Amino acid sequence: MFDLEYYTLPNGEKPVATFIDSLDVQMRVKALGSFAILAEYGNLLREPYSKAVSNGLFELRIKFAGDITRIFYFFCTKNTIVLTNGFLKKTQKTPKRQIELALKYKTDYEKRKQDG
Repeated sequence: MFDLEYYTLPNGEKPVATFIDSLDVQMRVKALGSFAILAEYGNLLREPYSKAVSNGLFELRIKFAGDITRIFYFFCTKNTIVLTNGFLKKTQKTPKRQIELALKYKTDYEKRKQDG
Protein backbone atom coordinates (compact mmCIF):
# COMPACT_ATOMS: atom_id res chain seq x y z
CA MET A 1 0.00 0.00 0.00
CA PHE A 2 1.29 3.45 -0.94
CA ASP A 3 0.64 6.78 0.77
CA LEU A 4 -0.68 9.57 -1.45
CA GLU A 5 0.36 13.13 -0.74
CA TYR A 6 -0.77 16.33 -2.46
CA TYR A 7 2.04 18.62 -3.54
CA THR A 8 1.76 21.87 -1.58
CA LEU A 9 2.93 25.25 -2.88
CA PRO A 10 4.88 27.47 -0.44
CA ASN A 11 1.65 29.50 0.07
CA GLY A 12 -0.19 26.36 1.25
CA GLU A 13 -2.23 25.86 -1.91
CA LYS A 14 -2.55 22.28 -3.22
CA PRO A 15 -2.97 22.47 -7.03
CA VAL A 16 -4.29 18.92 -7.40
CA ALA A 17 -6.88 19.45 -4.64
CA THR A 18 -8.06 22.65 -6.36
CA PHE A 19 -8.31 20.74 -9.64
CA ILE A 20 -10.25 17.83 -8.09
CA ASP A 21 -12.67 20.32 -6.48
CA SER A 22 -13.29 21.88 -9.91
CA LEU A 23 -14.46 18.60 -11.46
CA ASP A 24 -18.11 17.62 -11.74
CA VAL A 25 -19.28 15.12 -9.14
CA GLN A 26 -19.09 11.98 -11.31
CA MET A 27 -15.58 12.73 -12.56
CA ARG A 28 -14.48 13.60 -9.01
CA VAL A 29 -15.76 10.24 -7.76
CA LYS A 30 -13.97 8.47 -10.62
CA ALA A 31 -10.73 10.39 -9.87
CA LEU A 32 -10.86 9.52 -6.17
CA GLY A 33 -11.47 5.88 -7.12
CA SER A 34 -8.40 6.05 -9.34
CA PHE A 35 -6.42 7.41 -6.36
CA ALA A 36 -7.40 4.27 -4.42
CA ILE A 37 -6.15 2.07 -7.29
CA LEU A 38 -2.90 4.06 -7.44
CA ALA A 39 -2.46 3.73 -3.66
CA GLU A 40 -2.96 -0.02 -3.90
CA TYR A 41 -0.76 -0.78 -6.91
CA GLY A 42 1.73 2.13 -6.95
CA ASN A 43 4.70 1.41 -9.21
CA LEU A 44 3.00 -1.73 -10.58
CA LEU A 45 0.16 0.32 -12.12
CA ARG A 46 0.30 0.38 -15.94
CA GLU A 47 -1.86 1.43 -18.88
CA PRO A 48 -4.72 2.09 -19.19
CA TYR A 49 -4.55 3.54 -15.64
CA SER A 50 -1.08 5.06 -15.65
CA LYS A 51 1.64 6.06 -18.08
CA ALA A 52 5.19 7.33 -17.68
CA VAL A 53 5.61 10.89 -18.98
CA SER A 54 9.23 11.96 -18.39
CA ASN A 55 11.93 12.39 -15.73
CA GLY A 56 10.18 10.20 -13.15
CA LEU A 57 6.82 11.85 -13.80
CA PHE A 58 3.71 9.76 -14.46
CA GLU A 59 0.13 10.53 -15.40
CA LEU A 60 -2.92 8.95 -13.83
CA ARG A 61 -5.38 8.41 -16.69
CA ILE A 62 -9.04 8.88 -15.80
CA LYS A 63 -11.93 8.58 -18.22
CA PHE A 64 -15.63 9.05 -17.57
CA ALA A 65 -18.46 9.38 -20.11
CA GLY A 66 -16.24 10.68 -22.90
CA ASP A 67 -14.36 13.12 -20.65
CA ILE A 68 -10.68 12.52 -19.99
CA THR A 69 -8.74 13.78 -16.99
CA ARG A 70 -5.03 13.47 -16.31
CA ILE A 71 -3.33 13.90 -12.94
CA PHE A 72 0.45 13.96 -12.68
CA TYR A 73 2.36 12.22 -9.92
CA PHE A 74 5.81 11.00 -8.93
CA PHE A 75 7.31 8.66 -6.36
CA CYS A 76 8.96 10.43 -3.45
CA THR A 77 10.07 7.59 -1.18
CA LYS A 78 9.67 3.85 -1.26
CA ASN A 79 5.95 4.10 -0.45
CA THR A 80 4.96 7.75 -0.97
CA ILE A 81 3.40 9.10 -4.16
CA VAL A 82 3.07 12.86 -4.63
CA LEU A 83 0.18 14.14 -6.78
CA THR A 84 1.04 17.47 -8.39
CA ASN A 85 -1.57 18.87 -10.78
CA GLY A 86 -4.24 17.83 -13.21
CA PHE A 87 -6.15 18.95 -16.26
CA LEU A 88 -9.09 18.05 -18.49
CA LYS A 89 -7.72 16.56 -21.67
CA LYS A 90 -9.19 18.20 -24.76
CA THR A 91 -6.58 17.31 -27.38
CA GLN A 92 -4.75 14.14 -28.46
CA LYS A 93 -1.41 15.34 -27.11
CA THR A 94 -0.80 16.28 -23.48
CA PRO A 95 -0.14 20.05 -23.31
CA LYS A 96 3.57 20.71 -22.81
CA ARG A 97 2.72 23.49 -20.36
CA GLN A 98 1.02 21.01 -18.01
CA ILE A 99 3.99 18.63 -18.10
CA GLU A 100 6.42 21.50 -17.46
CA LEU A 101 4.32 22.65 -14.51
CA ALA A 102 4.29 19.14 -13.01
CA LEU A 103 8.06 18.84 -13.46
CA LYS A 104 8.52 22.26 -11.82
CA TYR A 105 6.44 21.11 -8.84
CA LYS A 106 8.45 17.87 -8.64
CA THR A 107 11.76 19.75 -8.64
CA ASP A 108 10.47 22.20 -6.01
CA TYR A 109 9.19 19.37 -3.82
CA GLU A 110 12.48 17.47 -3.99
CA LYS A 111 14.51 20.62 -3.26
CA ARG A 112 12.39 21.51 -0.23
CA LYS A 113 12.57 17.91 1.04
CA GLN A 114 16.35 17.98 0.68
CA ASP A 115 16.67 21.37 2.40
CA GLY A 116 14.02 20.37 4.93
